Amino acid sequence: MTNLFGEFFGTLVLISFGCGVNANLTLAKSYANGAGWICTSAGWAFGVMIGAFTAISLGAPQADLNPAVTLFKTFAGTYTFAQAIPTMLVQILGGIAGATVTWLMFLPHWGATDSKEGKLSVFATGPAINSPMANLLSELLATAFLLIAFFTTASKAVQGNPGFGTGLNIYIIAMIIWGIGLSMGGTTGYAINPARDLGPRIAHAILPIASKGSSNWGYAWIPIVGPMLGASLAFLFCRATNLV
Repeated sequence: MTNLFGEFFGTLVLISFGCGVNANLTLAKSYANGAGWICTSAGWAFGVMIGAFTAISLGAPQADLNPAVTLFKTFAGTYTFAQAIPTMLVQILGGIAGATVTWLMFLPHWGATDSKEGKLSVFATGPAINSPMANLLSELLATAFLLIAFFTTASKAVQGNPGFGTGLNIYIIAMIIWGIGLSMGGTTGYAINPARDLGPRIAHAILPIASKGSSNWGYAWIPIVGPMLGASLAFLFCRATNLV
């Protein structure tokens, strides 16, 4: 139960910062409106870092915050599937809760913003060019790079013995997230995490957001299936190269 609470609250923190930077840059009356993609990618990277520190402090030593990461680790033997399923569920619940925090933080701003698409983009990802198979491939490849980078930076060849330690590893992971956002994020908004998209998309659907429009459920399968396939591909690569 401690692990589940840590995963829940760590994901809540991640999404509060991530959706928060989206809101800061998107909502019409925010001082940060229009600040740009570098701010977006940095905000999400810092959210991962702070969320991971929070999760570990609250008793979740893996600090996955991402069902795709949990799936990879399940294949690697860190979890059984009976442990993985509730871990993934609390990550999604944390995503809903974190998006709700963002909604509360910017409460008077929703009615001051006209764009329905802009309001949805605070919560959920979407394609720059709507091409489902290309969008799926983007999410798959970005997630595969994410997980391969996790395990290559954690390898003894990179870290030496005894290694960098948990704290520095989390900073490195945040830099990986930042790099993926800067280099690969412009096609789909780089969900690379089903809880990051599904949780906030559910929040968008159920929260009383002024003139919010559709939650675009027709796209919602891509940031779920793409990252899970990417995690599976990354595991096959890491197993073949003895990284796990």
